[in-house]
Amino acid sequence: MNAKTCICVIGGAGYIGSVVVEALLAADRIVCVYDNLSLGHRNAVPDDAVFVQGDHGDETLLKETLQKYNCSAVMHFSALSLIGESVEKPLLYYENNVAKGVALLRAVLAAGVRHFIFSSTAAVYGEPISVPILEDASTFPTNPYGNTKLAFERLLADTAMVNNLRFVSLRYFNAAGATERCGEAHDPETHLIPLILQVAAGKREHIDVFGNDYPTSDGSCIRDYIHVEDLAAAHLLALKYLESGGVSDIFNLGNGQGFSVLDVIDVARRVTGREIAVQIVGRRIGDPAILVASSEKIQRVLGWQPHHQHLEDIIQSAWMWHQSHPHGYEK
Repeated sequence: MNAKTCICVIGGAGYIGSVVVEALLAADRIVCVYDNLSLGHRNAVPDDAVFVQGDHGDETLLKETLQKYNCSAVMHFSALSLIGESVEKPLLYYENNVAKGVALLRAVLAAGVRHFIFSSTAAVYGEPISVPILEDASTFPTNPYGNTKLAFERLLADTAMVNNLRFVSLRYFNAAGATERCGEAHDPETHLIPLILQVAAGKREHIDVFGNDYPTSDGSCIRDYIHVEDLAAAHLLALKYLESGGVSDIFNLGNGQGFSVLDVIDVARRVTGREIAVQIVGRRIGDPAILVASSEKIQRVLGWQPHHQHLEDIIQSAWMWHQSHPHGYEK
């Protein structure tokens, strides 16, 4: 591998992408962040990274960027990712996550990039038949978001099969937590843990719990929460794997532990020492009852190990970031 090659992080100004950029720079990699800033934050991009403002559907600009900075690998984080919004606006999700994905892959191939790491999701599984979920489990998404992620995975696999391109698709479960520098700052916020912490901080009166009649111990949905630093570490291992000649593959990425929504709220109460009011509302369309990962494969093949396995630690890191960044990335 040419040490002077660059890693292009598409969506690197967003929550997960910015933490991956941090990790790449800490590993002495050259990084180009390519982001349209529709959801990301310019202040989340470190000064040590090149920044190009552009849309991943802009095939010409993306190709020029990849060639200009001699990019050997692309990490793609630019999908829209809200389940509820995807149900309400399926065309928007198919346009951004699939149609623009075609343009992205054309640019990648035209620029001669050979390694691709995709930010996928556990939503491709839908309602799992068995838990924990293995990578070879049936894929029947229950919402357009999951459908579009699965469609891009298939597009990526078909494209790689007939081109000199190898990929790793990482199917995340629930990313959470923060580093000292980077955390979650969405507008509007939709993720459970930052919403809970907004209640703890007095910025929100209560947290909505979407359904308490699921077939779980307390009736609320169960999810697998993984620290964003552990996610970033997996991306670096996936990159090393591809650069060492690894074949294209798909890996789950989670802690292998399930926590209900009400469990998460209780842990947040302990971490913050604050009262957190709860309001039970109706189920959201497309929400599976239980999503918990088996990460045995990525541990075995890539040697990945999560370092933040306790939910308390994950929530504590998020709480510290929100306390030190009360207005997000605003100066």
